[in-house]
Amino acid sequence: MDILERYAPNENLRRDEAALRAADITWHFAEVQLDLSNAVDPAATSYQSVTTLNFDTASGETFVDFIHESVQEVLVNGNPIDLDDAVLDARIYLSGLRTDAPNTVKITGKAIYSRSGEGLHRFVDPQDGETYLYTQFEPSEARRVFACFEQPDLKTSYRFTLTGPSAWHLASNQPIVDEVFHENGTKTVACSPTPKISSYITAVLAGPYHVVRDEHVQQLADGEELVIEMAATCRASLAEHFDGEEILELTSRGLAYFHELFDYPYPWGKYDSAFVPEYNLGAMENPGLVTFTERYVFTSHATEGQHEQRANTIMHEMAHMWFGDLVTMKWWDDLWLKESFADYIGTLANDAATDFTTAWTTFAARRKAWAYVADQMPTTHPIVADIPDLLAADQNFDGITYAKGASVLKQLAAFVGADAFRDAARSYFRTHAYGNTSLDDFLQALESASGRDMGQWADAWLKTSGVPKLRVDYAVDEAGLVTEATLVQFGTDPISGEPIRRPHVLSVGAYTLDEGALTRSAVQSVELTGESSPLDFLVGQPAPALVLPNDGDETYALIEFDPASRATLLANLSGLTDSLPRATCWASLWDAVRSATLVAQSYAGAILDHAHTVADAGVFGVLTDQLVSTISRYAAPELRAGLRDRAAAVLTGWLTRFEAGSDQQMTTARTLVKLARAGVAGEVVDAFLAEGENQYAVPVDEQLLWDSYVALAASGRLDEAAEQRMHAAAKANPTSVALNAVRTALAARPDAQVKEHAFDTVLMARDEDGALSNDALSAVALGFSMGSASLLAPFEQRYWAAIQPVFETMSMEFATRVIEGLYPMNQDLEGAIEQNTALADATAWLERHDGAPKALRRILIEERDALQRALNAQAFSRTSR
Repeated sequence: MDILERYAPNENLRRDEAALRAADITWHFAEVQLDLSNAVDPAATSYQSVTTLNFDTASGETFVDFIHESVQEVLVNGNPIDLDDAVLDARIYLSGLRTDAPNTVKITGKAIYSRSGEGLHRFVDPQDGETYLYTQFEPSEARRVFACFEQPDLKTSYRFTLTGPSAWHLASNQPIVDEVFHENGTKTVACSPTPKISSYITAVLAGPYHVVRDEHVQQLADGEELVIEMAATCRASLAEHFDGEEILELTSRGLAYFHELFDYPYPWGKYDSAFVPEYNLGAMENPGLVTFTERYVFTSHATEGQHEQRANTIMHEMAHMWFGDLVTMKWWDDLWLKESFADYIGTLANDAATDFTTAWTTFAARRKAWAYVADQMPTTHPIVADIPDLLAADQNFDGITYAKGASVLKQLAAFVGADAFRDAARSYFRTHAYGNTSLDDFLQALESASGRDMGQWADAWLKTSGVPKLRVDYAVDEAGLVTEATLVQFGTDPISGEPIRRPHVLSVGAYTLDEGALTRSAVQSVELTGESSPLDFLVGQPAPALVLPNDGDETYALIEFDPASRATLLANLSGLTDSLPRATCWASLWDAVRSATLVAQSYAGAILDHAHTVADAGVFGVLTDQLVSTISRYAAPELRAGLRDRAAAVLTGWLTRFEAGSDQQMTTARTLVKLARAGVAGEVVDAFLAEGENQYAVPVDEQLLWDSYVALAASGRLDEAAEQRMHAAAKANPTSVALNAVRTALAARPDAQVKEHAFDTVLMARDEDGALSNDALSAVALGFSMGSASLLAPFEQRYWAAIQPVFETMSMEFATRVIEGLYPMNQDLEGAIEQNTALADATAWLERHDGAPKALRRILIEERDALQRALNAQAFSRTSR
């Protein structure tokens, strides 16, 4: 068969193609030379990329991945080949290769500077005009920078050589071993070769970055000292805000913890942490050069919850140095083998190795909530997913792969024991170091360490879908004593239609109520293996005020409270002082709102009555965010004005109740300005925008200032004078935060012409100044979305006509931001749900476009599901007016 007939000439590598290539290729090494010296020239669209690959092939033919501006030369074993025959779209096809000796292929071409955050992203700092570059490759964007075999199970050693301006900081995965300065003001650095790694975790950093350095010294079991050079970097204009020493201290603590936990020395030499602009992710685990979003460089007041989240991300990425980098999944079906583990073990490390004592509480409130949302969508999937191609892989970085998987691993540790889980991980690393694995490999390690058969457990938890739910059924006699009590598991796998029957090891707590205080009076550990399990500890006791399954948040399950327990909670949540069960209760009540089994106004009332007593900054932030969503999305339209008025009054009172500048006060202020977008709390916004101190004693930092301008615009109060003040403030301090906030504010104004311009800007990803970056695009889309249902209704038909061309012509990142950003989500339920035009149009589009790309359909199915839930909740909200 001709090679051009075997492989599709496009970017979407299929799993079967990857398997064929992996079976055929043994990759020995790759040398990558990138000349970035023209990056400061805004007219330069591309840069020189030269890659030399050395490999064996059994078949004598293969293809190399390279998304390029141009290919100038391909040398195969020193001989040039015809580019017209070889280069087709994102692939370079090679034939006539040696089968009895290694082949050397040198590919010279031009790679494209990115503005989407995919490949090599270029950012020009609006404050000082400096240019910054960084790479982001997961799952398959290394081929945007250099030619390679872009799949995780083809690992090799990479040697990077980088050329750039002589004053720049140039870095890659391994330390620099040579540096040469040139007379033209540039320099070339050569990095030492990497150990064997996959292409998607290679990395490059280039620019005038501010650098903070330290070292970590680790005493190994054999007495040897391992010295790990550490660096933390950010843009120079952010240096005054950069707490690099704290970041390096956390990094050192994490390294000490993971060395003890995994009993396998850190294998990647140095440990750099780079905080970069316009980043699409929270962070990426490139070994030796971890990249983070610069949102973790706090230019405004950062709450304890924000610091905790940054620490958690640092630990998550560090866990990847072993889970993911040292041992890597063969294909993206087993993405969970790194992401679920990093999410679970990163939280474990944050709890054990740092000073943050509420890591698991925040996990329950934020990460699990993400998992529950994703697992109830029509697009849910097993933790071990079916990923036929790269487009599917790109969308599987979701709440199931991360947070559900992490929750299930937490349950697994309870199931087999923490020591067995640790021993399995240690064995797994020693057996598979620098290799690739699948689910069976880890299960084998678990069985050896625990002595338990893991097959049934894996089938129940990893190969099925849906959220299990738990409830306690009990009966009481005339004296009020419990006569029988049962823990019940229920739910349906949305894919198979079968009942959910998963094994759980968990605790069930009983609470008494005394003058508003909820106190745990008894607790029972339960191993639930089927549909139900008796709860003998409740029998013969007075009926508890609250029965709480999963009291210690050991397992992954939502709680359906009995009527008495729910009533107790809604009236007395402030009386539940233990942070972890409290977060579990809030999470299940929030799901009840989204599932239209608890009216939105009741949940909003509970937040307003009780959230001020929550001391955990992370959970308090989750609750205030949910307050805004509950009112704007899930409450019946006719109830929103009253709910907003009450919320504005209560939160304004909180401003003076909380200590000035405290986490709770700052979070409350930020929530108030979000509410103010709908026209309430105008006096508070005016106070924040006025010169001098305000009567609420709230420090107005960068975030609060710009959130206030956005609120002023969205509420229709950005008059000419206010707009001039806004532009003057941005000109005086032209940070990326300020400039994107101006974009959002201008698009948020409730005017038909404004919305028309914003819609066109997002759809084309361009404004009057040219092409937008990823963050600028999202900033305009955010402003557009701040409009009433009636104001945005005229754009719905244009939206449905445009989305498929957008998906087919833009990169995945841009297309996703456009399609999600313009989706007609703001809907006021008037008559029957079926009469909502946005919902009907979404359904009709999906029915007419059954053959549309699966990745596009997934985005739209998930958006439609979110809208359906909102409308269901609005309808249910009307039942208890």
